[in-house]
Amino acid sequence: MWHDAFLVAGKDLRIELRSKVALNQVVPFAAVVILLFGLALGPNRAVLSPAAAGLFWVAVLLSSVLATQRSFAVEAADGARDGLRLSGLDPAGIFLGKAAAVAGELIVLEALLSVGVAVLYGLELTGALVLIATCLAATVGLAAVGVTYGAIASGLRIKETLLPLLFLPVAAPVLLGATKAWDEALTGRPGAGAGWLGLLVVFAVIYVAVGIVAFGPLLEEA
Repeated sequence: MWHDAFLVAGKDLRIELRSKVALNQVVPFAAVVILLFGLALGPNRAVLSPAAAGLFWVAVLLSSVLATQRSFAVEAADGARDGLRLSGLDPAGIFLGKAAAVAGELIVLEALLSVGVAVLYGLELTGALVLIATCLAATVGLAAVGVTYGAIASGLRIKETLLPLLFLPVAAPVLLGATKAWDEALTGRPGAGAGWLGLLVVFAVIYVAVGIVAFGPLLEEA
């Protein structure tokens, strides 16, 4: 399973590095979201700073939909999805590999966005350990949910609109927990954010476990 996961993750990441779709589309999209939120709230940094954590994670959540759609779009051409299904790879390994590739892209995005938020919103990134741990746990949860529901939507004609409808409600607890953990850390209370971080870890474990079990049948149905 782990060997297959490594192969799939390497394949997806190599495709993204060569095509630069994530760099040319997902990152600018997230940056525009952050900028538009800032314009909507106005130039007053006393208003922007308290809202920074929520705005950051909303941008990450929306970007994760694009990253997930891209992950399955690369399998849509030339019967590549059927080739993947018939390759003999462990379905759990395929799930873990695709989730790892999406998570890797999101981690890079979050690193860039955190710098943008600090500059645009005048934010001090305090409580670095909680911030980093929150990013890791939340990213695992978002990637696992995205790949699971991406498999459901990938075989349908309306996958572009169906995936956000399936994905966003299930990812809402991750959005809430990550926002609260970041908010506590940024306001100088990293200990209070640890409770929310624990909740994120629980959700990440559940989402990964469900994906490992369900991805095989979902891949066959798609």
